[in-house]
Amino acid sequence: MNDVTDVIVIGGGPCGSFTALKLAQLGATVTVFEEHDQIGVPSHCAGHLSIKGLRTLGLYPLPTGTVENTFYGANFYSPKGKKFSVRFTSPITCAVNRILFDRYVAEKAEDAGADCCLNSRVESLVLEDKIVKGAIVEQDGKTSKKLSKIVVDAEGISSRLLYEVGLHGPNRRMVVNGVEAEVENVKDVEPDAVDVFLGRDYAPGFYAWLIPKREGKAKVGLAAKAGNPKELLRKLMLKHPVASEKLRAARVVQTSYHPITLGGPIRQANSNGFLAVGDAASQVKPTTGGGVIFGLTCAQVAADVAFEALRNNDFSAKFLEVYQKRCSEVLGFDVKVMFRMRKTLDALSDERLDSAIDLCGRLGLEKTLRNVEDIDFQGQTLLRVLRSPRMLTALGYFFFAYLSANL
Repeated sequence: MNDVTDVIVIGGGPCGSFTALKLAQLGATVTVFEEHDQIGVPSHCAGHLSIKGLRTLGLYPLPTGTVENTFYGANFYSPKGKKFSVRFTSPITCAVNRILFDRYVAEKAEDAGADCCLNSRVESLVLEDKIVKGAIVEQDGKTSKKLSKIVVDAEGISSRLLYEVGLHGPNRRMVVNGVEAEVENVKDVEPDAVDVFLGRDYAPGFYAWLIPKREGKAKVGLAAKAGNPKELLRKLMLKHPVASEKLRAARVVQTSYHPITLGGPIRQANSNGFLAVGDAASQVKPTTGGGVIFGLTCAQVAADVAFEALRNNDFSAKFLEVYQKRCSEVLGFDVKVMFRMRKTLDALSDERLDSAIDLCGRLGLEKTLRNVEDIDFQGQTLLRVLRSPRMLTALGYFFFAYLSANL
């Protein structure tokens, strides 16, 4: 590869590769630097994605073998095991093999003309008069300077390069620690529904999940603001009134650990010659911790803005500011609503959660929610279902429960 390129992308995860794909399709020269020797390894994410979100981005259907299962709904369990279910008439989400998914996006980028360099760790940015001009890259034990007109930071939640350009990373007070396990010998699961377990005893500040695969296999995980995720997962599998019946005899095949940012997008994700996308910019849903669809959506915006900058030969922070504005237009309202929902859920005691799950069932709220078409942009979805008296009653309960918890 040449030492000079239009755009350098740091990180070969889906957000970095998708940015490279869109830039290459527009005609830019782009190089991706990935520090690991394989795309998608190590895998930290459950890979539970909305089918509509993937289809909107042009990534669905996926290649054979990438989709591990599809789901028609979800079961929500209270701390005491009370159940509330939502079911749709067609598949709404899928579980993907994250290694194969990441490689699929990266291969599409390479097919479009992007260069992908493995075993290439970006040590720092090249800065001249506070303008990003490229990156210092270590490849196979050798360090060299790679120049570009724009750098796109898709390094993930570490956000270490943001600080070099004077930007602030994700809100550390809104980060939860997650654990993800691949398990075998799972019993009595609904093969086409995801299980969600709520409760401070098992996942304080977030929730736990069980995502069925096939042949008795599943992905099991949780995230928490406090406590040891490994110990909490063991407790969930052995002691939760519902999860233990499904997982007590399960064998853990593989485990990974990862932080999840729930604070919403950072205030500024651009600087002179620099854009940040994905987890690095905290483009993650505060409710579920899902960042793939949000990150890919912003990656598309980043590619468009970067290409406009190339055409105008203007890489100033002022010109690139339009990236922040466009991302806010796309995500802003939904993130604000989801952030408030996250705060409300965090404030509820386990007793309140038990009552809330019970109330949702008694109200027949599943009849309202089964008409939901978009599970990614939850603020807009909430506006659409507010016409339902059932939803208004449920929201009223959550509102007053939140007030009582904060008085």
